[in-house]
Amino acid sequence: MNNILNLNGGNSRFFKTLILLFLVVGFGVNAKAQQTPAATKQVAPEVLPGKGPAEFDFFYAGEAKQRKMYIVRNGKITWSYIDTLGKGEISDAVLMKNGNVLFAHQFGVTLIDKNKNVLWNYDAPKNHETHTAQPIGNDHVVFIQNGDTAKLFVMNVKTNKIEKQFTLQTRGNGTHGQFRHARLTPEGNILVAHMDLGKIREYDVDGKQLLSFDMPGLWSVEPLKNGNILAAGHEGNRTSYVRELNRKGEVVWEYMMSDMPDYVFLSPQIATRLANGNTIVGNWFNQWDSKLDPKNLQVQAIEITPDKKVIWALRSWAEPMNLGPSTTIQLLNDANAITEKVHFGNIK
Repeated sequence: MNNILNLNGGNSRFFKTLILLFLVVGFGVNAKAQQTPAATKQVAPEVLPGKGPAEFDFFYAGEAKQRKMYIVRNGKITWSYIDTLGKGEISDAVLMKNGNVLFAHQFGVTLIDKNKNVLWNYDAPKNHETHTAQPIGNDHVVFIQNGDTAKLFVMNVKTNKIEKQFTLQTRGNGTHGQFRHARLTPEGNILVAHMDLGKIREYDVDGKQLLSFDMPGLWSVEPLKNGNILAAGHEGNRTSYVRELNRKGEVVWEYMMSDMPDYVFLSPQIATRLANGNTIVGNWFNQWDSKLDPKNLQVQAIEITPDKKVIWALRSWAEPMNLGPSTTIQLLNDANAITEKVHFGNIK
């Protein structure tokens, strides 16, 4: 027995080998246990509130690998635009009362009619991008061009001439993330989401800054009829939000997407306030960095009441109604829908 226990004896090599084998096997079992994947978190309830695509008639577009836009009526697609050959992503789009559609698609801005004929087009210069545009009446378009010297332009689509332009401040560390959503106010000014600065700013038609306050992770801004501002975005830790702010920059209403226990809602791009006081928020899905799980599909939009209840959710990823990622949802019969009935200074 003493010889067996003596590691300096003839059996020491045997015991060392046995101990080493034990450690290897034990480590392997533990490694396998650590590599066992955890249960995937459900990103949305199996049964959603509301009537899905049949809840509203709406115009829909989103940033995706293909440029797609849809009009949905009575739960069915009645008009579609699918450009599989073009370049760029649709970051902003407006359906006009006459059926025309204006959309900013990263490398330009285009106006088409309901038959998809191009009525006007602007191509951004090399190393520049365009991610937001809004019609002013039927003859003018306001849009922002990202770049080394970022500018806001007002162009006459009939003459194809620039009628107004001014420079916008940027951080100067990249073109793509400078600006996204901008919208004209009832007073004839423009609210701009300075995404790279993390600021909401308002300008008059001559470029004079009227207000500025911090909003980290900002993606979109929209003026409200009560004079307040609706903002959406996601902060550095990807905590997503929708906030209503007064003209002092004070938050008067806030909805944090992390407060929805039944939903994973990471990327709200644009939020709109409906005439009934509810808020529609789109939930963007990044096709470049992520892959959809057909058994665990996220919602593309929700409707929230002022007391923060989710009363409608849209999830439409399968044919014949695969709407794709969500950026813009414009309700067709809502009195608050922002269209071309705006002015910028004296430009109407």
